[in-house]
Amino acid sequence: MPLLGGVRPPIAALLCALLAVAVFPTLAVGAVHEQEVPQAVRDAERRIAEDAADSFKTSVDVRARAVRRSAASVRAPASGTPKATLRSLLPTGPPVRGGVLLAPHTGKPIAAGGETVPLTGVDTAALARSPAANLPPRLVTSGRAGPRLLFFARVAVPAPDRNQDGKPDQARDLAGEQGDGAREFLLVVSEKVAALAVHGDGRTAQLVGRNGKVLATTAATGKPLTLDAKDRTLPSAAADAGLHTGDTSGSMLGDGHDGLRRVAGWASVAAMDGKDDAFGPGLTILTLRGVTPAKGGADHTGFAIVAAGTLVVIAVLVALVLWVTVQRPLLRLHLSAARLTKGAGEMPGVRAELTRPVAAGAFGEPGRVGRALESIRRQLLGQTGPEPVRPVRRRPGARALVLICTLVIAAWGVPLLFLLNRVPAAQAVPAAAVADQQARTEATADRVRQSLGQSHADLAATASAIAGAPPERAAQVLRREHADHPTYRSLYMLDHTGAIVLRAGKEPLRSLARPTGDGITQVNTSGKIPAIAAYVQIPTAKNAKNADKGGDTASAVVVAEIGVDALNDLVARPGLGRVWLTDEHHRVLAASVGFQAFQSLPSRALTRLVAKTDAAPGGAGSPASAVLHAGTAPGAGPSVAAAAPLAQTGPAAGLGWRVVSAEPAAALKLAAYQVQSRTMLAGLLALAAGGACLSWLHIVVVRPLRTLTRCAERLADGDRRTVLYPVHHDECGSVTRSLELLRQALVERDRGGGRAYVASVPAPSFQRGSAP
Repeated sequence: MPLLGGVRPPIAALLCALLAVAVFPTLAVGAVHEQEVPQAVRDAERRIAEDAADSFKTSVDVRARAVRRSAASVRAPASGTPKATLRSLLPTGPPVRGGVLLAPHTGKPIAAGGETVPLTGVDTAALARSPAANLPPRLVTSGRAGPRLLFFARVAVPAPDRNQDGKPDQARDLAGEQGDGAREFLLVVSEKVAALAVHGDGRTAQLVGRNGKVLATTAATGKPLTLDAKDRTLPSAAADAGLHTGDTSGSMLGDGHDGLRRVAGWASVAAMDGKDDAFGPGLTILTLRGVTPAKGGADHTGFAIVAAGTLVVIAVLVALVLWVTVQRPLLRLHLSAARLTKGAGEMPGVRAELTRPVAAGAFGEPGRVGRALESIRRQLLGQTGPEPVRPVRRRPGARALVLICTLVIAAWGVPLLFLLNRVPAAQAVPAAAVADQQARTEATADRVRQSLGQSHADLAATASAIAGAPPERAAQVLRREHADHPTYRSLYMLDHTGAIVLRAGKEPLRSLARPTGDGITQVNTSGKIPAIAAYVQIPTAKNAKNADKGGDTASAVVVAEIGVDALNDLVARPGLGRVWLTDEHHRVLAASVGFQAFQSLPSRALTRLVAKTDAAPGGAGSPASAVLHAGTAPGAGPSVAAAAPLAQTGPAAGLGWRVVSAEPAAALKLAAYQVQSRTMLAGLLALAAGGACLSWLHIVVVRPLRTLTRCAERLADGDRRTVLYPVHHDECGSVTRSLELLRQALVERDRGGGRAYVASVPAPSFQRGSAP
């Protein structure tokens, strides 16, 4: 009967698995080489470009909303000329360069103001006839004054019947209106491209058109970088990558200059699918920075070869020891037991098989089974009676051998898992990666500041809209503004006594006591949810008169409670790690990960880093960054951390908030950490392969062999009543079956006083279970 499984598969699998693991360090660890510019620095530059593109797009969206809001809130006089109507509609402020009023259906200009609005290449008729309520802004580069952003808004002006001279109204005729009704125009506002948001010493950001032309350049500090001949191709390469590769961001390497290597990151401003495409595909943000290239990185090929060779030797030795001490003796026992069973039969010529002694092994359980078989052989020949087979005590067996093999493999795997190829974080993380973490943290703080500032500005526009309006109109404005601002959790109005008279949205977490002036405040310092509110005084004519006379100027206040979820979304940035927004006492208000309101930062090292950003009274502080050796979470390793003040100016300047970030150093794509992780993986694979195969050997061979040893020794000691049942179709099962046949032969011999006919006794079949 063929043997299934047994001792050979686990040992062969152990050898093959360890040899496969030995190949891993050579291919994986040996393939890691120090790059001139680490991949972590290139990835960080790509993320910085993404942040700049997102900030640019957000600022454009904010300006577009401001233009539409201004056009909707201004009430142009019905009897005014088109130019007077345009002057009343144009937003005030430095960004506005010019404006034009277009007639609907035809798109012809009927009034213009400021600088000439570049409409070359713009299908104004199609825009005027478009049914879309909000037209997306456009970037135009054909004008002489440089690139301009065009913002669109639909306006409705009451139409009079006649001019003062009795002639038909020219604006109404151009608008195509007949008789009474409102005239609808399309307002186009031209603005200069604002400076790009970029942070980090020596970094330059460029706005690149689809043809590779640089439309705007902004330097974080000092003058923009001077581009060499090779570097001048980076803008066009970034534009081509965005158009032809299908990627939305990436990184590139430029030429070297003054001992520095240019690192560029690019990101498309608009999505390539066109669903959120305000400018058309191809508009790209390019950021550049010079970094010091790495010199003479460590070569890990020698370590990989030594580690692989050592494991090969261990694998061969362990397999050879198991083959000599377990596999070969067990196969010999299988053959010897079958020979004794054959010799105990009645067939002629087979009795000579009993005359050959059984070769007993000298080690462990196979030796004990061999000695028991030799005793049974002599009993079958009548040379002796039952005799106890007593093993030598305290001599290692198969189980101890498997344990020793496990320890030998562990001696190779454990140092790789915990000791070898460990580099201090301060040496492994380049200074450029730390600076990039700080730059991205500053960008996140600027992102939060812009959002809070815009919320306050929109709230000021809301206050102007409801000033002097009846309660029904004010309630309608509050509901509309709440629907247009997802950041507003609640929007309400307080009267001069501080009571809430109108509200849109949810119930305020904590009602703000009637404040004075305008600004943003943190309402509570404890509780389950932080409450942040922006507030603006609602101007009234009565209050203005009282102010002139020195009387009571108390007025209503409109308050917007800013939801924490909106702040959580603002601080969450891909590739920045864990980010927290803290108050002036370094307690958490919002975070990109789970947190409890007003909890402390997760480590003292982070708290000390944030304390470095504090400034003297009246100052805003400065950003700080460092490599922290203490993890920012239980069981975490070193991390790259940074902290930045939220704002130095604006409505959020007095809050004293900080944005804090921490990225695990092991998550950065640095050669030192790649070697460390692959070294740990090699050790883990060796431990897993060795443990799995040796556990397999212990389950299918060692434990059955120990049971077989006890059965063989009891049979040699005279136990004739215990029936032996083979469990597996392997070597141990075969020897067990032979022992049962020998037991039956001994029973027949004891009964008849002579030889027994073993061949006539049915052998027990193989089945699972223990002997009854």
